[in-house]
Amino acid sequence: MKLAYFTVPGRGETDAFVVEIAKAFEAQGLRIAGTVRERPVETGAHPCDMTLRVLPAGPVFRISQPLGTASRGCRLDGGAIESISAQVEKRLPGADLLVVNKFGKAEAQGRGLCDAIIGAIDFGIPTLIGVNQRNIPDFEVFSAGLAVRLSPDIRAVRAWYETPEVPQGVTRHSKTASPRPARMSARQV
Repeated sequence: MKLAYFTVPGRGETDAFVVEIAKAFEAQGLRIAGTVRERPVETGAHPCDMTLRVLPAGPVFRISQPLGTASRGCRLDGGAIESISAQVEKRLPGADLLVVNKFGKAEAQGRGLCDAIIGAIDFGIPTLIGVNQRNIPDFEVFSAGLAVRLSPDIRAVRAWYETPEVPQGVTRHSKTASPRPARMSARQV
């Protein structure tokens, strides 16, 4: 299992780094699956208004509900996130890398892009996830502590991607052992 995450301080910086990673790896000819955040183009949009593009070439989904400028509650549209997850899962066969822009509240609750992440791990696809500081404890539970933390540097991501996987205690021919973390295994049931 090849699973890594990174955190970039500053609002929107993780999203910008995910876009940089996707562009760099696509330029190398790799097939990327996953999600990147796109900024809303509407003038006067709420800072929490969000759209995600499914890699490699769309579609684009609005993932925030238009609740008005005075709204203080969660704007996340769970139905849109589930549709995105299904789109990402369809793109996993043949992908060289899964990039997920954010492990957030939905993923911490076992929803969101969890199925896509688990699917990528099942396919043996290296998986890279942006995680903000607040969500690291939930991500560590989700990944059973098996994810590698990378510095937010494209060279570090390339080095991680290019380093051959050496599973601990699991041989490539084993049919009974699963390199998937326990939390992820339980999620499949």
